[in-house]
Amino acid sequence: MARSSSAEKPMLIGQLARRTGTSERLLRYYERVGLLASTRRANGYREYDDGAEQTVGQIRALLAAGLSTSLIRQVLPCALSDGALRPCPGVLDKLHAQLAQLDRRAEELAQARRSLRQAITASEQAQRVD
Repeated sequence: MARSSSAEKPMLIGQLARRTGTSERLLRYYERVGLLASTRRANGYREYDDGAEQTVGQIRALLAAGLSTSLIRQVLPCALSDGALRPCPGVLDKLHAQLAQLDRRAEELAQARRSLRQAITASEQAQRVD
């Protein structure tokens, strides 16, 4: 990851973890799957530029939205600093597909919830009769 200014001081993984509220283990995972980049010092320590903090925030927001890490890897290059996405080829279609999948899962969960509620109601009624 290139630094935008030579005046910026790179962060070590512990500093980035504290700034973002993300564990070091998770940051290493993000790097391993291609979501986050670092440079290495001669001693092997990871260094992150100031943009890494924003990138981690975007990753966490996209994960919270239900996106997989493989889809996030495609979406991140389209992310703007304000959290919006600029149009990138194919990304909008993939996001629509993800939304449709979430809608299907939400309906399945709603049906499971209704079924469970019915089972509880029937059980409570049977318990009152006994």
